[in-house]
Amino acid sequence: MPKRIGLLGKKIGMTRVFNETGQAMGVTVIEVGPCAILQIKTVAKEGYNALKIGFGPKAEKRATKPEVGQCKAADKGCFYQIKEFVVPNPEEYQVGQVLAIEDVFKIGDLVDVAGVSKGKGFQGVIKRHGFKGGGSGHGSMFHRAPGSIGCSAWPSRVVKGKKMPGHMGSARVNKKNVTILDIRAEDNVVLLKGSVPGAKQGILQIFSKA
Repeated sequence: MPKRIGLLGKKIGMTRVFNETGQAMGVTVIEVGPCAILQIKTVAKEGYNALKIGFGPKAEKRATKPEVGQCKAADKGCFYQIKEFVVPNPEEYQVGQVLAIEDVFKIGDLVDVAGVSKGKGFQGVIKRHGFKGGGSGHGSMFHRAPGSIGCSAWPSRVVKGKKMPGHMGSARVNKKNVTILDIRAEDNVVLLKGSVPGAKQGILQIFSKA
């Protein structure tokens, strides 16, 4: 796991901004934080150093008893999203501390963004793995099929890891070295260069590179 602080955010969508030279740049708009520190884990007690943080206020009546228990010490209410971030220096933080965008990131930083990719359902090999497919001329009976998947002699089986049709998407994706183009702290919004994993309203983990 990456030993660096990060924050939780929600993907709002994509738009474009113009830089100093007038060039249009595609950006992803993410609502980041504020995130409350719910628990500090240390090597002495839990075996590793980490911060448990919460994002997205949640009414206590909608939370389960275990969720209420996790948030009790921080006295910041309950949260929809609770995640851990492994850090090398947990002694620099305290339970109940609220982390905002400007506390962790600044414009120009490179960050890693992790999220769950869009689900595509059951897909064939052309869309799922980028197979070329067969000819499209008249009389062709081979267009989007995967073709042969094994041998009749040795090894007489389909080898593990063979690229086949199947479920596509809905998997954790980590995009590295994404540039922060702008931070709008008053709105808890950060603009990242290019695209990031996930659908609109999807929850993202944003890790600093420090």
